Amino acid sequence: MQMTGNTILVTGGTSGIGRALAEAFHDLGNKVIITGRRTALLAEICAARPGMSGLELDLGDPASLARLSGEVQASFPDLNVLIANAGISRGEDMTAEGWNTTTARAIVETNIMGVLDGVAAFLPLLKQRPGATILATSSNLAFIPRADFPTYCASKAFLHSWLQSLRHQLRHIPVEVLELAPPYVQTELTGTAQASDARAMPVAAYIAEVLQLLAAGNHPRGEVLVERDRSRRSAERDGRYEEVFAALNPS
Repeated sequence: MQMTGNTILVTGGTSGIGRALAEAFHDLGNKVIITGRRTALLAEICAARPGMSGLELDLGDPASLARLSGEVQASFPDLNVLIANAGISRGEDMTAEGWNTTTARAIVETNIMGVLDGVAAFLPLLKQRPGATILATSSNLAFIPRADFPTYCASKAFLHSWLQSLRHQLRHIPVEVLELAPPYVQTELTGTAQASDARAMPVAAYIAEVLQLLAAGNHPRGEVLVERDRSRRSAERDGRYEEVFAALNPS
């Protein structure tokens, strides 16, 4: 992935890792478009960084994605990078009386179908651009799950697998497919407490390391893994899966 001169669309670009990536790429001189449901927040973020654009998108509404696709094709026909970052995380207690799949369905719709629908909407445009890139956010929990977030972890494991297939299918087309698999980072993904949790990696430190890896092309198998990611990624291969699973999920 080239680091400058891109036109980049970031879904889920109003908070957390998505916003930090959008701002970092904008500061490097790229043309950046962020999307989200809150128009006031989009305007606020873009006002702080002149030249950044914000477009409304509700991934739960197919008509919203169709509108966005049309707007991007009309106003940003040189789009060459899609950062599919939108996602939600919620705990689930499947032992609880009355447990149902409402939460799981919402996670699947956003974390899985949101990415697939986004790629489907913009892949035709990306295939026309030399050196195009799709960068999708999965999670380090794709490799070893936290059992209290079962559907979230499974949705990220789905993306990890699906992105491998997409990468293989696009191997003769100049669209690079990369996967971010973040560790525990100080965002509000699971609530406000996560943003100040000392056990989590600061967002700025995570983004700085990601940018270094992208600039160096250091992403074997298309996986952009910071140092904190690598131990869990290799746990099964190294015979440490049960040990790491137990540490994540104490009895």
